[in-house]
Order: sequence, then structure tokens, then C-alpha cells
Amino acid sequence: MGFDGVISGELAECVGLSSATQLTVLHQSGGSYVEVLPDTLLRKSFTRYQSCLEYLQQYYNLDKEPLGRMKRSGPAFTSKVKDMQIFFGLNATGVLDSDTLEVMRSPRCGVPDVEEYSHIQGTRWNKNVITYRIGRYTRDLPRNTVDSLVESAFSIWARASSLTFVRSHTRNADIMVEFVAREHGDLYPFDGPRGTLAHAFGPGLGVGGDTHFDDDEHWTAGETGFNLFVVAAHEFGHALGLKHSRNPDSLMYPTYKSTRPANLLSREDVTNINTLYSPPRGRPSYFPRYDWSSQFNPWISGSPFPRLLQNKCAPDLTFDAVSTLGDATFFFRERYLWIKHNQQYDIKEGPITNFMPKIETSIDAAFWVPRRSTAYLIHESMFWTVKGSLVKGKPRALSHFGFPAWVQDVDAAVHIVKTGRTLFFMHDIYWSYNENRRVMDFGFPKYISEDFPGINMTINAALHKHGFIYFFVGPQVYKYDYTQKLVVGVEKANSWLGC
Repeated sequence: MGFDGVISGELAECVGLSSATQLTVLHQSGGSYVEVLPDTLLRKSFTRYQSCLEYLQQYYNLDKEPLGRMKRSGPAFTSKVKDMQIFFGLNATGVLDSDTLEVMRSPRCGVPDVEEYSHIQGTRWNKNVITYRIGRYTRDLPRNTVDSLVESAFSIWARASSLTFVRSHTRNADIMVEFVAREHGDLYPFDGPRGTLAHAFGPGLGVGGDTHFDDDEHWTAGETGFNLFVVAAHEFGHALGLKHSRNPDSLMYPTYKSTRPANLLSREDVTNINTLYSPPRGRPSYFPRYDWSSQFNPWISGSPFPRLLQNKCAPDLTFDAVSTLGDATFFFRERYLWIKHNQQYDIKEGPITNFMPKIETSIDAAFWVPRRSTAYLIHESMFWTVKGSLVKGKPRALSHFGFPAWVQDVDAAVHIVKTGRTLFFMHDIYWSYNENRRVMDFGFPKYISEDFPGINMTINAALHKHGFIYFFVGPQVYKYDYTQKLVVGVEKANSWLGC
């Protein structure tokens, strides 16, 4: 059966039809029509034809007409094309040129760009503590990764405002986060891979604030596929009451970008969120050691794209440094960090720079001196002191502890509260530092194997806890009774992270 259809001149450009051998122009009062010949040509171009129509209908309120026949009703169609071109900073000709079509094909948010037709319902939440719940998960990522990325996306807005986001496991949470596909019960169906990535409803009761991600997309925590952190941060802006921005630097720009600035929010985004909600009080906390409920963004500063979360349960995972800091234990690997609260099972993670922006390197060794409430973080021949929630001053030379000049790095360090000593390990030798007198003990360095029999390998990290020293060696950790000089247990290093 043939498909008899007539489309407007503008839509002919949309589907790439221009040859005189393909088209016959028909003139009719009230509009101009183009008849598509032959039948197979319309079949071939129909998908692109339909996509152009649906784009303008969904995002710019173009009136719907039968797909087989689309009339150019005066200036209406051209006006909608111009609206779209103006929004995206294109040449506003009203013609569907290549630049316009490229934008139309770009993956994007499902919220309309024309504000009065947007399903952003309200202006703001009438409270500063907002709850959220994650319902259906994506099949592409582990649940704990989704949890971390969603929390991180909320934290982008928390750090720029007075808002606090609290995860809830009840159905009456303010914002419901779900991964769904196609028709999913809210009158805004998804369209399969690419196209519309996600959408969100503005503040309000019922579906207000709810945020949906198209589960037909390939969601990732890195640069391939679609980065969930970036898309979620955009959608949560809608859930807080923000509209789309025409500024390409804004997080609220409608189309997905494969690269984003490190701080993600533009100055415009910060201004807009502070117009709805008051600015944060004081300086944001980048180092949430004492306030475990604080929100933070676990992504590298200065990176053009969020770094992929590391797999803490990888069987060969090793740590560069491990230390108690306040009421949490910090696990360092390269420039990455896991934080485990000593009284909770929750684990925070992310690049070091987002907790301690001054430290842009890996950490080779770390130790905590409780009576000073101070941590010492060592990288090669330098170290930082961290007191309270701040990295104090500039890094200092490792020789401050009394090392000879030939010592340019250490493998591990641990402070023993009972003896008041800090032990520094390097290859097969170690030093003992008297924290009370602040000098190296006489007679050091000594061989590790002589004073710690059973520990015959290079130590990656060390931690003192409950009267034992835990030596992290490769992917294993040795529980060591230093009074009896015995290894009393061996386990996987990442078992400390719940693996």
C-alpha cells in the first residue's frame, strides 16, 4: 500500500529533500505544499520528518497535525523554528539548516525550552531540607555507584545554596528518582536510546520534584555513554525550580555536553539558585570529617570531566595510605579517597582534591596524632598538616622529622598512642619518632623484619587500632600484635570497605 503524503517546504528541508526531480511544488491559497514523489522516498525520509515535527511539538509547543500532511500555516511553523534558533544562539532564519538540525539531533533534557509550556510546576520548595528516594535503579551501574552519583549531584546544589538533601527510604520523599523506559505513567514517555535522556518536574506535591532517567540510555560514571552525575545534576536543578538556560556554560543548558568545567555550576547557575533559595552560610565544607552528614562533590577539581569511580571491591585493590582522621578512617589510593565513618557503615568516596583542595597529589603515607587533633599526609619528600577541617599552610619538608638528607620518601607511617611514637617505614627499614620530644629515637633506622617478625614485605600502609597495628601489604592486611610480635590475622585489604 502506498503512502500518500504532503509536507511543507520547511519540512522538506528537514528531511533533506531538494532535488527538482524529487519534488513537485503545489500552490494553494493559504499555504504552500510540496508533494513527495515517489512513494519510497517519503518512506525513507519519514523518520527524520517525524523527528523534526516532534522536536518542535515537544519543546516549542508547535501544534500537532496529522503526520501525513503538515501545513505551513502562515508564520506559525517558521516562528517556532526561529524560537528554537534564538534559544540556542543560531542564525534565526526560520529555515531548518544543518546547524539547526544538528542541535535537534543532540541528546538532551526532556523539559521544554519554552517556559510557559514546561511541566516545571512551581517556583521553589518552601523548605530548605529536601528528602529524596531512589526507586527503580538502572541496569548499567551497581546500586552503590548510583547512590553515590545521585548524592554527588544533589551536593552540587547544596554547596551553592542553603539547601540540605537527605536520603529517605519512604514513599513520601519530596523527590523520587527512578530509571524508567518508554511509557512510564507521567504522560511524558521516553523515546528509546539517545534523544531525550531524562526529565524532572518542578517543586510541588504529587509528582513535584520527581526525576526520571531513560533506562534505554547507557548510563555510566565516566566519559563513555551518558554520565549520570552530569545529567542528574541538571535534572535536579529542574526539581528545585530552575528553568533551561540559553547560556551554553550553564549546567541548565538543555543539550548534553560530553565535557563540563570542573565546578559544573556557572555563575549564572549559582545566581539563579540563590534567587530561589538563600546562599550558603559561611564557606562550604570541603572536608566533611566531623560533619558526616555534610554533602560534597566527589569529583576532581580542574578535570574537564568527572573521574570514573574506582571499584573498591576489585580483588587486587591496594591502598597507598590508611589513617584514622578524627572519627573516620581514610583510605588513599593514587589521587582517590574512601572515607569510612567509624560508627556507621556508610562509605564516602571521591578524589582527594574535593575534600582537601590544596592537595593535588597522591598520598604515600598518613598518620593521626590524637592529642594534637592533627593528621600528617606525606607525598614523597613533603607533608601537609590537617587540623580540624583545614589543610594548614604550605607543605613542609620531610626532613622536619629529622630524617637524613638521603630519605626522600616513606612507604607508610603509623602513630602508637600508648608509646607516643610514630613509626615510619621505608623498604625494609623503619624509624621511630618521639612525638613528645619531637626527635628521632636513637639507633634508628632498624630492620623491619627484626622488630616485626612475619612482616617481610614492603609495607604499603599502616594503621593502629584497638591495640594492634594493621599492615597493608598489597591486597592483604596483616593484623599484628606488636607486644607479642606475632601476626594474628590476615584478610583482604578491601574488606575494610565492606567487600
